[in-house]
Amino acid sequence: MIKEKEKVSFYKETNFKDTEIGKIPEDWEVVRLKDVLDNIGNGLNAKQNKDKIGYPVTRIETISDGKINLTRLGYVEEINQEDINKYRLKIGDVLFSHINSDEHIGKVAIYEGKPKILLHGINLLLLRPNKNKLKPHYFLYTLKYVKQKNIFKNIAKRAVNQSSINQVQLKNLKLLLPPLKEQKAIAKVLKDFDDLLEVIDKQVEKLEKIKKGLMNVYFTKGIFKHEEFKDTEIGKIPADWKVVKVKDIFYVKTGTTPSTKIKEYWENGTENWFTPEDFNKGKTGVFLKSSKRKITLKAIEEKNLNVLSRGSILISTRAPVGYVALLEEEGCFNQGCKGLEAKININSLFYVYYLSYIKRKLEELSGGSTFKELSKSVLENLKLPLPPLEEQKAIAERLKNIDDLIETKQKEKKHLERAKKKVMDLLLTGKVRVREEA
Repeated sequence: MIKEKEKVSFYKETNFKDTEIGKIPEDWEVVRLKDVLDNIGNGLNAKQNKDKIGYPVTRIETISDGKINLTRLGYVEEINQEDINKYRLKIGDVLFSHINSDEHIGKVAIYEGKPKILLHGINLLLLRPNKNKLKPHYFLYTLKYVKQKNIFKNIAKRAVNQSSINQVQLKNLKLLLPPLKEQKAIAKVLKDFDDLLEVIDKQVEKLEKIKKGLMNVYFTKGIFKHEEFKDTEIGKIPADWKVVKVKDIFYVKTGTTPSTKIKEYWENGTENWFTPEDFNKGKTGVFLKSSKRKITLKAIEEKNLNVLSRGSILISTRAPVGYVALLEEEGCFNQGCKGLEAKININSLFYVYYLSYIKRKLEELSGGSTFKELSKSVLENLKLPLPPLEEQKAIAERLKNIDDLIETKQKEKKHLERAKKKVMDLLLTGKVRVREEA
């Protein structure tokens, strides 16, 4: 965060000059990356282990949104002192992912001194800025901005499963270079955004842990006062709860994919057609309103597709298994999902949370050699608790309250990310200038 003594002020630039890459502030320069680096190089090629034996070394997985993820380090046990000295990172070094998927090519992270000894590993390029010309954190944000503009993706060479950028291409990358004091001020502003985003992430993480802990209690002990408990096939539960099979309380429906060769089934589709891709993949939010892909009424009628009503449960039962949601709008679905429509008066949201709670069990019950799939018969015979309706409602409401808090935080994060992106564009192009105040 920006400290009180490190306040900055903003002002609009009025004096620009023409350059090979467009107009920039008069006191800025256009430089090639090779002119502002002390070193660029490949990492140590040595056998790594994950057992935390030896010296910690970076891997592709080590890079995490600008930071070094200390939980994703490898370790090298057999190494001589010469290589330790050669590959040891210095504070301010930037690691660059030059071999990766299109989505992740150009990911960066900065070394800030932890752990005290960290070696630069293979498959990441080391970019060591000349600190008399280039502030490390300004450099980090500049590279992030270049990635954001898809420049790395555009210059990368593509193979079957990955893209790559060679050192020659990277050395010739053109960067905008403000005066050092302004570089420092720009980095402070953008770091302040990142600090706020990190606070939100920690708040969300804490809420998710609380939710998980409450689920462990609610689905075994309930939330009403219970004096007696009983052992059942699904574990110990309150004595007045019942154990039922899915088919006792739900109609289980299967999904279908109409022929994609028939245009009339897909063109100008207006009806929801859900697939596993529509789920929030375990993140907060248990409601589904709209599918990414739509289907036509003609397809529904001619192929007699199962349509789930609003308030029904949709569960992914193939690649992947176990994601669950409550439908806010009716829709059909493909063969990667199954639908649950209530037969009796129950609280469906309670069962969305419960099925999410036993996701691992659903995965274990799935079969198949090529990919795991939870069959209709296995799902129908899955055993569930049946608390009194009022307790179902109370449990679902409490868990939804936590989800609502998490969703609010996630919306706050998205708003902040959009703001940061706009500020980044203004500051890193010189459209708006920033300076430290005394």
